[in-house]
Amino acid sequence: MYKMNFVFAKKGTMRFISHLDLMRLFMRALRRADFPLKITQGFNPHPKLSIKRALKLGVESDNEEAAIVLKEQISPEEFKQRLQRQLPEGIFIKQVTQ
Repeated sequence: MYKMNFVFAKKGTMRFISHLDLMRLFMRALRRADFPLKITQGFNPHPKLSIKRALKLGVESDNEEAAIVLKEQISPEEFKQRLQRQLPEGIFIKQVTQ
């Protein structure tokens, strides 16, 4: 298992997206980028994604932290490029670390 930590910004019209919708947005983007996602076990399997704190609706942010667990190692730069291509305008990946 390889944990990728990333920092992202939520700007513009994306400030009106709820926390739950933001989680769904990232899960769809991660699947579209074809990452080897670590999936939870149990009745409702889903990728192991966590966003450190939930923002209120209508609030912009420059430094939101999130983490995803992968089955295979990927370089931080490749992760950033592949994920950014799948995200809508207003969500920007700023930094990725392992």
